[in-house]
Amino acid sequence: MRAPPRLAPLLEQFDFACRRLCDRMTGPVVDSGNGTDVEVGPMTDEEYLWEPVPGCWSVRPRSHGPGPGATVLVGGGAWGRDASPAPHPVPPPFTTIAWRLSHLGELLALRADDSAGTHALTRDDFRSSGDAAGAVSGFEEAAGAWRRALLGADDAALDTVGYSTYPYGSDPENPFLDIVWWVNQELLHHGAEIALLRDLYRARH
Repeated sequence: MRAPPRLAPLLEQFDFACRRLCDRMTGPVVDSGNGTDVEVGPMTDEEYLWEPVPGCWSVRPRSHGPGPGATVLVGGGAWGRDASPAPHPVPPPFTTIAWRLSHLGELLALRADDSAGTHALTRDDFRSSGDAAGAVSGFEEAAGAWRRALLGADDAALDTVGYSTYPYGSDPENPFLDIVWWVNQELLHHGAEIALLRDLYRARH
């Protein structure tokens, strides 16, 4: 199915942002933004879980319990992501690459299901990864599911309020096109944060 003209630039932006983020995490090179390839090594597990400041929120073994300031580890499986029910801490806690990548993977996977899937998945179904390779693979799988959901949306769907029934955002109150835009900005800003954390990890000594 051909993407509606209004969706095409957002889909192109999504594809570029996904590719750039995945390249930034796995290497061997990443587009600098001007067409120049910059060498980058694959992200290690230590880097993925690195807590650069005290009190970080991260992804943790469920047996360890939540980290400082968190009250629950969300998700299913052996690892969970630090969280706390509303009202959330102010200022927000600093989060690791693991936390940010888990957050991105969850919102993509669940929104895909809540737009073009079973409309039944919840945060309890999402599994965070305890290692970098598994997290990158999970992100790519979730991004692929969201992209397929976008390709199934026609012009009428883009204008439909509540086309995405994702319950952890404003999806039920907004046209689907607004949600597509929102997902892109989530990917762009968290992707930039992950890239910066990689730079800080490399320069930490």
